[in-house]
Amino acid sequence: MPEMSFRVRWPDASEQLCYSPSSTTRDFFTPGEAYPLDEFVERSRRALNLASERVRQRYGYACSSAAAQLQQIEQTAARFAATPDARVTVQSFEE
Repeated sequence: MPEMSFRVRWPDASEQLCYSPSSTTRDFFTPGEAYPLDEFVERSRRALNLASERVRQRYGYACSSAAAQLQQIEQTAARFAATPDARVTVQSFEE
């Protein structure tokens, strides 16, 4: 199961490289697409939980790195919760 990263740009123009233990994350995002903040967090949650579940199915345990990445995304997103029309752009996938 190929791990991958996806680069995002937050509403303040800062960038973050996010980790996923599975390439299934590609099914949830389109490079160049700007997502409303809440939608980005929800898609991240679904993508990383699915990726972690794939690790569990293969190795018998969940991926703690996926859980940590999701927590980091949620914490960063919370900084922009009061920003009107906040959007997060998925810039690229990296393998």
